[in-house]
Amino acid sequence: MPSRIQGSRPFSLSAAARAFWDSWGGDKDKQQLTLKDVAKLLQKKECRRVVVMAGAGISTPSGIPDFRSPGSGLYSNLEQYDIPYPEAIFELGYFFVNPKPFFTLAKELYPGNYRPNSAHYFLRLLHDKGLLLRLYTQNIDGLERAAGIPPDRLVEAHGTFATATCTVCQRNFPGEDFRGDVMGDRIPRCPVCTGVVKPDIVFFGEQLPQRFLLHLTDFPMADLLFVIGTSLEVEPFASLAGAVRSSVPRVLINRELVGPFAWQQRHNDVAQLGDVVGGVEKLVEQLGWKEEMQKLIQKEKEKVGKGSDPQLTP
Repeated sequence: MPSRIQGSRPFSLSAAARAFWDSWGGDKDKQQLTLKDVAKLLQKKECRRVVVMAGAGISTPSGIPDFRSPGSGLYSNLEQYDIPYPEAIFELGYFFVNPKPFFTLAKELYPGNYRPNSAHYFLRLLHDKGLLLRLYTQNIDGLERAAGIPPDRLVEAHGTFATATCTVCQRNFPGEDFRGDVMGDRIPRCPVCTGVVKPDIVFFGEQLPQRFLLHLTDFPMADLLFVIGTSLEVEPFASLAGAVRSSVPRVLINRELVGPFAWQQRHNDVAQLGDVVGGVEKLVEQLGWKEEMQKLIQKEKEKVGKGSDPQLTP
């Protein structure tokens, strides 16, 4: 068998031809799926292994600034911290020299400061109804947990404040143990070795959590994919949107077309563009879950911290 050139990928003419044909209308004979069709699939429980990919767009309606939006993004707001460049706040090298800016930011994002909104509670309803296989989130704000989605249904791809690790002796702690320090503008220290304790947020260059590997089984098993409020720019998270089987409907609820929804659409892709919470609420209405959602939000309202009231728009 002839050896392949190192680094090259085997080329399949049939796969290439199929991709070419699909991109130029090979799928156009098939009926385009709509949001209403997706609602029916969920109502009839024809889809019961739902995977969700969520990004900053589901958290901004709760008052949390987006990382990349000019003028309102966290990176823009970091100018108040005396750091050489915005990304430094999430770099280990800088953290070990000066952890103060990160913990100033952590104080703002620490769980309990903001409330989940109806986008989070829609995901909670998916779980309550036994439809949620897994929720993959890029967010570090913990609002998915605050909405009542259990940790075993969550993959917090970029880490969490729920746990923390000593940077010296590597002991693990519940994040709540250091809430007092963070809120009191003190650098958390290990009670054993006095090393700096860092919340388990993934910094640049760090490996993603082990749980992220669940995608290897979750995405092939999924029978419906929701992509909500993400730019699909950060790898390896972004590539997951293409990891479900081609027969699986993919629903984008976002301000604009992103990733494969922009450049490699399938006939069973649905794009609900515009306001993210508004798009989720439209789906909730088509599902007939509006009253159930309102009751859930009312019940949960007193369990979480300050922030804008989670509610459905009229």
